[in-house]
Amino acid sequence: MKIYEIGTGYTPIPAQMGAATEIVVEDLTRALIKNGHDVEIIDIQSSEPRNLDLPLAEVKVPSVFTKKDVSLGIMHKLKRVIYSVALARKLKKILKNAEEKVVLHFHNQYNLFFFYKLMPKQYLNKAFVAYTVHSYVWNDEWSKIETTVNKRYFQEIFCVKNADAVFVLNDITKKHFVDKLSVDKERVYSVINGVNPERYFPMSEDKIKKSLDKYGLSGKKVIFQVGSVCERKNQLFTVKSLADYLKNNRGVVYMYAGGIIDAEYKQKIDDYAKENDIEKQIMYVGELTPGQQLNEYYNMASCCVFTATHEAFSLVIIEAITAGTPVILANNLKFDFDNCYRAYNNADEFVSLVEDVVKTNDLSWFDCNGVREKFNWGNICSMYMKVFNEIH
Repeated sequence: MKIYEIGTGYTPIPAQMGAATEIVVEDLTRALIKNGHDVEIIDIQSSEPRNLDLPLAEVKVPSVFTKKDVSLGIMHKLKRVIYSVALARKLKKILKNAEEKVVLHFHNQYNLFFFYKLMPKQYLNKAFVAYTVHSYVWNDEWSKIETTVNKRYFQEIFCVKNADAVFVLNDITKKHFVDKLSVDKERVYSVINGVNPERYFPMSEDKIKKSLDKYGLSGKKVIFQVGSVCERKNQLFTVKSLADYLKNNRGVVYMYAGGIIDAEYKQKIDDYAKENDIEKQIMYVGELTPGQQLNEYYNMASCCVFTATHEAFSLVIIEAITAGTPVILANNLKFDFDNCYRAYNNADEFVSLVEDVVKTNDLSWFDCNGVREKFNWGNICSMYMKVFNEIH
C-alpha cells in the first residue's frame, strides 16, 4: 500500500516556525516509515535547501509563494489556492501512473477541495482519500459556530462529506460532523497528535541555568506561552490576569513566543504592559524554531500557560509536558493529558495556579511519563494504519 502524506503549503517541511500541521506530517511520516510502510511526503517547493531525511516530492509554485508567510492575508490565501491547483496536477500524474489504489492523506481543506474539483473521475477511483481535520473552529458549541462554518468553512464541509475516511482530534468535532452535517459515523475516526521525545526532553539544571544566563534571565522565574499572537490565543488575557501578580513579584517574567498574526492585538499587549508598569517583565521572543530552540525555552520556564479560547489539539501543550514543564491551561480546551496540567475556569483561578506552581517545590502531581507513552508517534501511526488497512 502506497501512502502519500500531503503537506498543506503553509510552509515547507521541515517547519522552521510554529506550523503544527507540518510538524504532524513530518513526524507521522517518520513513524510510518519506522513501522515499515511505503510512504512519501508531497509538499510545496522550498526556496531554501531542506534538511529532511525523508522521501519527498516537491510541488512547484512561483518563487514569491515559497517564502515564509505568517500574515494570513490575501497573499496567504492566494498561495493556498495556487499550491492546491499545482498539487492537484501533481496528484493527477501520480494517480495516472499508479498500478494499484493509493492512499492520499490530506491535512488542509484548500488542498482537498481543489483536488476533488479538478481531478477526473477515473483518477479519483484510484485513490483512497483520508482527511485529518486540524481546524480549531469545530471545538465549540454548534450554536456558536454554525454561521461561521457555513460561511467560511464550506470547503471543509465539502471535504468531510466526500472523503473516504475523516480523522478528528476531539469528540466535539466528531459529534458535529455526525449530528449536524449528517456524515456517516462509520467514516469518522478519532485520533490524536503526538510528540517527539527526541526533540522535547528535560534538560539538566546546569544547562537550564546557562540558558537563563544567556537570555538575561538569571535568577528569574519564567511563565511561558507559545502560540500565534492573536485574539484566539488570548495572550492579552494572560497579561491582564497576571498584572498585579507581576507587580508584586518583580523576579517573575511572562515570556511569549509565536508569529504575529494580528499586529493591532500585539500593540494592545504592549500598551497594557506599559500602562501598568510591567513592560520590563513582559518579553516577546518572536517566532521560535521547533525542536532544539523551542525545547530550550520550555525548559527555562517554571510553568507553561495556554489560555487559548479554542484549539483542535494543541501540540505545544504536549511538547511542554514532554520537556518536563508543568502546564496550566483553560478548562474550556477539554484536553486529557493525565497528571501533567492544572486547569482553570476563570482569571482568579488562573493566577492562583500560576502562583502556586511558580513558588512551590512540590510538583509531586506532575508526571510526564504518561504523556510520553500515550502520545508517541508509534501509537498514532497504528491508529491511522488500522483504518487504512480496513478500508483501503
